[in-house]
Amino acid sequence: MMATVDPETIAAALVRACEESPFLRLAAQREPETAANAAALLADPLVATFDGLDDQPVAARLRRARWRLALLAALADLSGAWPLEQVVDTLTTFADRALEIAIRAAIEERTPGADVAGFTAIALGKQGSGELNYSSDIDPILLFDPQTLPTRPREEPQEAAVRIGKRVVELLQARDGDGYVLRVDLRLRPSSEVTPIALPVEAAIGYYESAALPWERAAFIRARACAGDVALGERFLAAIAPFVWRRSLDFGAIAEIRGITARIRDHHAQGQAFSPGYDLKRGRGGIREIEFFAQIHQLIHGGRDPALRVPATLDALAALGAAGRIGADDARVLADAYRRLRTVEHRVQMIDDRQTHTLPAGDSLDRVARLDGLADGTALLADLRPHIEAVGRIYDALEPESSDRLPDAEAGLAERLAAAGFADGPSAVRRVAEWRSGGYPALRSAPARAALEDVLPGLIAALGEAPDPDAALLRLDRMLGKLPSAINFFRLIDARPQLARLLATVLALAPTLADALGRRVELLDRLIDASALEPVGDVAEIVAAMRAGRLDYEQRLDHVRRVVA
Repeated sequence: MMATVDPETIAAALVRACEESPFLRLAAQREPETAANAAALLADPLVATFDGLDDQPVAARLRRARWRLALLAALADLSGAWPLEQVVDTLTTFADRALEIAIRAAIEERTPGADVAGFTAIALGKQGSGELNYSSDIDPILLFDPQTLPTRPREEPQEAAVRIGKRVVELLQARDGDGYVLRVDLRLRPSSEVTPIALPVEAAIGYYESAALPWERAAFIRARACAGDVALGERFLAAIAPFVWRRSLDFGAIAEIRGITARIRDHHAQGQAFSPGYDLKRGRGGIREIEFFAQIHQLIHGGRDPALRVPATLDALAALGAAGRIGADDARVLADAYRRLRTVEHRVQMIDDRQTHTLPAGDSLDRVARLDGLADGTALLADLRPHIEAVGRIYDALEPESSDRLPDAEAGLAERLAAAGFADGPSAVRRVAEWRSGGYPALRSAPARAALEDVLPGLIAALGEAPDPDAALLRLDRMLGKLPSAINFFRLIDARPQLARLLATVLALAPTLADALGRRVELLDRLIDASALEPVGDVAEIVAAMRAGRLDYEQRLDHVRRVVA
């Protein structure tokens, strides 16, 4: 139970909310009893949120509850009655409860009287860490157990699970005159572009054990079973724990997450400069950099220190500081910045109940400032600037930005490729993006993509100087598509930069040799020999080269093939 707060403080917050926020004004009009009794109801807001709604249909009950919760949480936040930790915990607990109600309703509608078994929701992102935004979506992964999932007669478990999942999303996300409950994003599941919205639990375990990407490791730092068959969800999380928490130091994960930030900074370049239009979440020195800073250190050290395996960002910073994994001053600065940036983010979202993270301009920025209790937008910017600059400095210290790295955003990459000499810019951008995304088997691993990034600037420059840059790029793409592994290829290019220019010439002018390189990368090393491109000898010399010692027939054939190649 929570202590009752001062009614006068809540009343003042309600006045400010109705003056500055059209959404909160509408919420107070729709739920006048909640507005009038908010101070008392905040003693147990989740009970108050659902009170008296049991006789309503599930969808209507959840939407009414959401209006009440939105108003109560906003007033507790604006009045200062609750710290940020209590605000986000309450928002998350409501989301968990709404998801639980929706899962139970979806199963009951299809199989009346059946237990809620064999279907679970794994919360990721801010729901998983108990830190939901004021106007946030949720990012669950839906899993099922074919052996225990309730099904209709002659119905396949996969079909039943998908139907249950679709109904859950509909109950939470569909809009009517009463609004909606929660936005639901299911794209964090494995291979979301080709997989059904609900996955068999064993298949999901197999994926994370064998084929998952480093960013998915970071995502599961904040994962928990939040609704449905929680025991099934916890069994899944226990099974993949070795995938998330590795005892060996994983610096490849640092590069992967650092690359994500570089791509975010590049893609959202218009929101990087601190001014109206700044992106509180994705901007340099923003919320995501604080989260990534904590997650990077958790991935490195959490495999050996279970005390660091905490999902919430503020808890993670405290644990890392206490363990000496980050400086105590850095932990304090980042925690203070996180609280302040998240609080202002809530103010921005409260205005119109929009999932936005951007500081508006002009009168709209003044409105956000007044909602926060400040005089105007200028005062708000002055208050935020020290936090943002401090976060940017701390995060940049992880690894200096590389000035020659190819841009990640499409526009910047296209400009760089055009300057290098590629005529078909869109095609070149698509191919580079495909390599970076791990689209080919040889580029699937994080070390392979890290090695790619190391050589990409020089390789693109060399290809751009080739007689036909676009043809050379196309043949390099085909070559990478055929390679079983690309790490040695990239290391060879990195160790012998002159090979990049030679390779570009071969790719542009010698398609047959380029195909051979795609099959046998070691041939590239031989090209560095000064005599490699000299004319071949006469027949006698070739025969002499083909002769070998005591080899069986197959070995002799392989030797002759190498000589010919």
